[in-house]
Amino acid sequence: MIESKNRYGRTAARIHTADGRARRPSTTTIDIHAHIFVPQAAAHAGPHVDLSRIPLAHFANEQTREINKLQDQDRTNVMTQIDKRLLDLDAMGIDVQVIAPAPPQCYYSIDPKIAETGHRLTNEGVAEFCSRKPDRFVGLGTVTLQEPELAVRELDYIMGELGLKGVQILTNVDGQELSDPKFRPFYARAEELGAFIMMHPNGFTQGQRLTDFYFNNIIGNPFETTLALHKLIFSGTLARFPELNLMAVHGGGYLPSYSGRIDHAWGARQDAHADIPLPPTTYLRQVYLDTVVFSYHQLAYLIDLFGPDHILMGTDYPYDMAEYNPVGHIAGVEGMDETTLSQIAGGNAARLLGLNV
Repeated sequence: MIESKNRYGRTAARIHTADGRARRPSTTTIDIHAHIFVPQAAAHAGPHVDLSRIPLAHFANEQTREINKLQDQDRTNVMTQIDKRLLDLDAMGIDVQVIAPAPPQCYYSIDPKIAETGHRLTNEGVAEFCSRKPDRFVGLGTVTLQEPELAVRELDYIMGELGLKGVQILTNVDGQELSDPKFRPFYARAEELGAFIMMHPNGFTQGQRLTDFYFNNIIGNPFETTLALHKLIFSGTLARFPELNLMAVHGGGYLPSYSGRIDHAWGARQDAHADIPLPPTTYLRQVYLDTVVFSYHQLAYLIDLFGPDHILMGTDYPYDMAEYNPVGHIAGVEGMDETTLSQIAGGNAARLLGLNV
């Protein structure tokens, strides 16, 4: 029944001129963007979640909710077990996968004390998952960002006791902007520890017009990332933390493909100049982007504009909106040389995560 509703496989957004198993680098390939689900954390925190405060769940019509429910059931195995996941990784030409909790397991909308325990269970679940096959999996945790003091404490635990490489954060904290000064202690500690931060959307917060056709994922998710990046840049947050290892998923949303507009506004208008001394794209170039943009031309543009050292291979596995030929996506870009292929398909991630692969 699920096949008639959605599918998991190679994207229809391009003709697959390259296969990641046929043309792949001789170096280790690393998927920087994938998810698992930790049932123990969901059992603790899930009953306290109000879905009306979760944009991707709230701004959806009945057909979308039905398909999402079926997908959750259908992907339970690969979200919690490793055997089928390993087969999929082998089929995609992926040697190492960086796993983060499913975005709904960032429990920002519930009581911080309940969330704190839920996040601890989530982080320990991620670490346990990685321990089943440590040569194939590396983990990112999550923190109680609604209480930055708790977030800093959990980040220390994640990076120290658990040996994870960083965290996944959402593009807003129950409606609060990531650019709010209250979050600066978290960024400062993350910068100090060299933590890798994957910024991930979970639907657009004002999604009344996006309920049909799965638009709150298709349009809303990239727009959420776009807006979060604008806020982080114009607030001066990225200028304040220039060594922050921040990656914006889905190719950074829409901002990278129209970034000249922010520099123009900065130069043309006082109210858009903000308190940043350099053009806004200066700070955008601090951000890492993944390759989940589905088309060769878009990926080629990101590589050309931001440099191959700031692009990391991702999949968003195991969802239906994922990239299932990630190495082939990079290899198929016109003029792709072996050095750049190796860099994007794994070298950049190994460097940022401190992996000896």
